[in-house]
Amino acid sequence: MINLPAAFTERMKQMLGREYDAFIASYDKERSQGLRVNGLKADLAEFAKTAPFSLNPVAWAAEGFAYGAEDRPGRHPYHDAGVYYIQEPSAMIAASLLNPQPGEMILDLCAAPGGKSTQAAARLSGEGLLVSNEIHPARAKILSQNIERMGIRNAVVTNEDSGRLTKYFPAFFDGIIVDAPCSGEGMFRKDETAVTEWSPENVRRCAGRQQEILENAAMMLKPGGRLVYSTCTFDPKENEQVIEHLLKTYPEFRILKIAPYEGFVQGMPEVTESRDPSLADTVRIFPHKMKGEGHYLALVQKGEPCDRVKGELTGGKGKKKLPEELEEFLNDVKKEIRTDLLDIHGERVYVMPAGLPNLKGLRFLRTGLLLGELKKKRFEPSQAFAMTLKKDDYEKIVDLPLEDDRVSRYLKGETLDVDDLVETKAKGWYLVCVDGYPLGWGKLANGTLKNKYLPGWRLNS
Repeated sequence: MINLPAAFTERMKQMLGREYDAFIASYDKERSQGLRVNGLKADLAEFAKTAPFSLNPVAWAAEGFAYGAEDRPGRHPYHDAGVYYIQEPSAMIAASLLNPQPGEMILDLCAAPGGKSTQAAARLSGEGLLVSNEIHPARAKILSQNIERMGIRNAVVTNEDSGRLTKYFPAFFDGIIVDAPCSGEGMFRKDETAVTEWSPENVRRCAGRQQEILENAAMMLKPGGRLVYSTCTFDPKENEQVIEHLLKTYPEFRILKIAPYEGFVQGMPEVTESRDPSLADTVRIFPHKMKGEGHYLALVQKGEPCDRVKGELTGGKGKKKLPEELEEFLNDVKKEIRTDLLDIHGERVYVMPAGLPNLKGLRFLRTGLLLGELKKKRFEPSQAFAMTLKKDDYEKIVDLPLEDDRVSRYLKGETLDVDDLVETKAKGWYLVCVDGYPLGWGKLANGTLKNKYLPGWRLNS
């Protein structure tokens, strides 16, 4: 049994009444584990039929599944291929509520490690813009890697304070996710560190920070835009009272109803000063009510819809003459690469998202897609580019069956003999796949494939 803080248990007794015993008992139950299929890489229905795991659908996320305790999807090559993202089922609710549409401008303001960003990106289907922000540098690096592994080509990863972002994106976004840093009460069953770091003082600090972040998000949302606020905590100071503060500060905001699912509990207007009845349309998740960790969610809208506010465009200024070595490589690429959006910085070649404002002065880890690097009379494609491709998007393929030991050898960075898999034996860059899902690049010469899998991603031997 987890040794829970006394001040926390006392508050939960008052909040839950007769349900408190069931709530405490849930801490001794097995946690629900989940994964979310990446629609940018896999067909959802087909994967559900052929998945090598025991899957049960998650009601509120069509792409989400709970998997069995005996399964280890994080150690499977499909995970390395970005076919799915490991995510606790209740954490899938926020992006599902926002439901980004292709072509929209979306911001995930507190984005690491990337679960909500990658879910939003899959729903954008490569159209529009995703800005994923994380203020902590180390966590921002993890976020950026997950964006790359999941094959997202229309994303910018920034490492900024939310206040600085408001200067670059005023009234810009169609949708914003604020998965706010919180006291983590909903994670006590999952993370012992959350228990040891909890205190009433930390709750109050978190609430103040959440109000500030939400106010900044409000300034970046265009009129008519949607915003999802979520936490993984139970304290009203970080939940209903934060939304109450938003409504008082920005009266143009209104709470939208959230579709009910089994286990969803209404928000609690009675814990606020205003007792605004619309707060009952927010949602609480309790671990004794459903298979998932504790969360709070609110979906709000800013005023009435109007046209998107566009910033100064980066890219999109007409076709460019390409370096010969890049053009030669692109002859083997069968999907469209918008050359009018190419941006070459020294050796590096990027494909920038259309509609991106001027980001000069911002700290960022990624702006659009790194296509690759121009070397002396050759072009080397990037790992990030490989992850955006499907098997049919590239001319030269080495497709390894899952049971082939060369899959694990490739992921460890070893050179491979692929004579049996390459028909033409043409030299050059090959897209290495497992069961048709791209993993990365290799360079073929004399039937031997030199491994170009990104060193930082390689498995330990």
